[in-house]
Amino acid sequence: MEVRAQLRFLRATPRKVRLVADLIRGKGVQEAVNILHLTNKHAAKDLEKLLKSAIANAENRDEPVDVDRLFVKEVMVDCGPSAKRFRPAPMGRGFRVLKRSSHVTLKLDTRKGQAENKAIENKAAEKKPVEKKPAAKKAKPVEKKAAAAGASA
Repeated sequence: MEVRAQLRFLRATPRKVRLVADLIRGKGVQEAVNILHLTNKHAAKDLEKLLKSAIANAENRDEPVDVDRLFVKEVMVDCGPSAKRFRPAPMGRGFRVLKRSSHVTLKLDTRKGQAENKAIENKAAEKKPVEKKPAAKKAKPVEKKAAAAGASA
């Protein structure tokens, strides 16, 4: 079962948010919360809040969910709108500064149970390994020294 939470218009650049998002992708939710809590980045606090919101979304669904089996399936960080500002520059000019924002989408899913994992492993064991064909032998290269010696004489 998939659960989704969104954070829109986060006032942090997408590049910096992706650094933090890469830390939690594929991790269990409890491990991800611990990682974000100890990460010394500005975006980590916002992503931790988003992750806790997604966990709460999972708990409040109609279907019962085991929170211990939830993991971070997908984290997408997209660009939001950029605010344009001007910074004073020499000789009365102004340089443009872009204040970037981000949209973050977080998806949680449940890990498959042990019974399902064993069934998948059994199917993989039943498949026979593909036999490799022996590689064709390469022909020996013609000796160039003998041909070159005959041409120069």
